[in-house]
Amino acid sequence: MEFKSPVYNVIPVPVEKIKPNTYNPNAVAPPEMKLLYDSIKMDGYTMPIVCYYDKDQDIYIIVDGFHRYRIMLEHEDIYQREKGMLPVSVIEKSLDQRMASTIRHNRARGSHDVDLMSNIVKELHDLGRSDAWISKHLGMDKDEILRLKQITGLAALFKEVEFGRAWVPAEEEETR
Repeated sequence: MEFKSPVYNVIPVPVEKIKPNTYNPNAVAPPEMKLLYDSIKMDGYTMPIVCYYDKDQDIYIIVDGFHRYRIMLEHEDIYQREKGMLPVSVIEKSLDQRMASTIRHNRARGSHDVDLMSNIVKELHDLGRSDAWISKHLGMDKDEILRLKQITGLAALFKEVEFGRAWVPAEEEETR
C-alpha cells in the first residue's frame, strides 16, 4: 500500500468534538497568541489541526495545533466565521507515537516548557520507552534527556544510566 500523507485528507470537524491532549509541553506567550489570532483573522486557518480520532469516545484528540484550536474557542468572531469547524488532519498512531509527533511538531517550531517536557520524558519512560527511543523520536541528545530526568527527581528514570565513582568516602580512603 502506498503511503499517503494525512494532509491530503483534511476534514472539517466541529470544535466541540476536539479535545486537547494531556501531555503537550508547548507554551505560547500572550504576544505570540495575539499574533496567531491576527494571522487567523487575516489569513484564515492555513494549516489543519493534527488529531487522533478516538472511536470509543467519538472525539478528536489534538496532536498538533492546540493554540490554533484555542483561538477558535476564545474568539467568537473566528468561531462564527468558521461556523465552529476546524480543519483536521487525522493520524492513526499509538499514544507513544502521538507524543513523539507532538514533540517533533513543537521542536520544529519553537521552545518548550522545561517542567512539562520533563514530564513527557517520564511518561514515555513509564510507557517502556528507552533513552535511545526518546533520543531518536524526540530529537534529543542523551545529555538533554539526563537533564530532564533530573528535573523529575525520580530514580527509576536513571535505570539505564551507568554511574561511576566520582569520589571515595573519607572512611574508605583511610582503609586503603
